[in-house]
Amino acid sequence: MPEDSHPALQRVRDAAARKGVQVDIEIFSDSTHTAAEAAAAVGAELGQIVKSLVFVAPTEARLEAIVALVSGANRVDIARLSAVTGLSSLRRATANEATEATGFTIGGIPPFAHKRPLRVIMDPDLGRFPVVWAAAGTPNAVFAVPPGTLRSLANATVAPIAESADRPADRHVGSHPPADGASTRA
Repeated sequence: MPEDSHPALQRVRDAAARKGVQVDIEIFSDSTHTAAEAAAAVGAELGQIVKSLVFVAPTEARLEAIVALVSGANRVDIARLSAVTGLSSLRRATANEATEATGFTIGGIPPFAHKRPLRVIMDPDLGRFPVVWAAAGTPNAVFAVPPGTLRSLANATVAPIAESADRPADRHVGSHPPADGASTRA
């Protein structure tokens, strides 16, 4: 099947179209899996890249998934994210949990079009840019969007969830856990 017609890309296009937005997806031969790879591919600042990070917390009913939309230059402060969501036992989702919650694989998780409705929290730093770039459903596809439109498409709540420069996070997570099991950063 031609890469442009991949079902994941079509899910993103269709979800945006349902809200009256047309997204123009750019597909690259090389990976845009990491924020740095995506920034290099599109010629943008690292801060313009939207990292869609999945977190989970056990609730009485099930494991609740949260998607954090974070500027590529920032790291999630898990204590802040926990405070914003009201989920005290929040942790980074495993790859399987992220895929199960969103229907997409890590590195290609878009900010919306998930297989079930998820709560989405958006880093206000994304609003500093006229346009940001987000994953479009596969690890080598992205689309550009104004931050306000992104917030609407993702039905996101904007809240400070990144580490602050003057107060390092007590616990922070990242896109790749270290081999020794130490805490990670996002």
